[in-house]
Amino acid sequence: MGWLGRILDRSAHWLLKWRIIRGPARWMANSRYAWSIVSRTDRVRMRRMQTRVLSDKLPEHISIIMDGNRRYASNSGLAATLGHRAGKEKLEEVMDWVLEIGVPYLTVYALSTENISSRKPDELEALFNLYVEGLNDLAIDERIHKNHVKVRVVGRMDLLPQNVLEAIENTEKVTADYDKFVFTVCLAYGSREEIIEAVREIAKEHAKGTLELDAIDEKEISNRLWTGDMPDPDLVIRTSGEERISNFLLWQSAYAEYYFTDVYWPSFSKTDLLEAIEAYQNRKRRFGE
Repeated sequence: MGWLGRILDRSAHWLLKWRIIRGPARWMANSRYAWSIVSRTDRVRMRRMQTRVLSDKLPEHISIIMDGNRRYASNSGLAATLGHRAGKEKLEEVMDWVLEIGVPYLTVYALSTENISSRKPDELEALFNLYVEGLNDLAIDERIHKNHVKVRVVGRMDLLPQNVLEAIENTEKVTADYDKFVFTVCLAYGSREEIIEAVREIAKEHAKGTLELDAIDEKEISNRLWTGDMPDPDLVIRTSGEERISNFLLWQSAYAEYYFTDVYWPSFSKTDLLEAIEAYQNRKRRFGE
């Protein structure tokens, strides 16, 4: 929980003012033996948590708002572009974990329509180049083909440059026949725009007389969304400490469980993912679902 993390940070800062604490803390920070013990303890904890998670009902669809690349870079003294690259590499790791756990649908929020209008041109260009690289990597990735992962990109395609569109077309084409897992990237995406487009399509069909007014219901709207062929997300995770939806899957996540973590996206760990899933399972069990 965010408040608990902040309390622990403040407590640690206060304790480090005392010399009797600073000495052992400095030794811990610089001792490979101490860190080896911490690392091994964390791995044991992670394996136990994974066993618990796998013994319970898993979410069918996990969605992630990948936030914090730029703050991660700033805190590390790096350029923003390097933060985005670290975020790309983290996504590859998370895909591995989701495949291993066996969650069939993973959807990530990579770039919003608001980002396109607010980011500087050089940062946007670097992001687009990363998307091209990432999509082309997916097209030839053995993990994708071995696990039969369908890759999809949804969003305002008219806002994306030609090189990104070509990479999208290629990756979607080579994975089109797969159906075991579905990995969806929301790119140039805005949920309000998605809903507006669905409503316009329904209005056109009603005006033509092909859709009766009484037939317009939740299902008709859902089917016309960019994610219409997928189940709604069960669990939505947001990194970086922000606790807002940011125009992401507004319609689809009406009944989803939300999990917020202070960790910046490039620092997101397998333990963080398992904690999010376990929190989802505990909430479902608490309410008898």
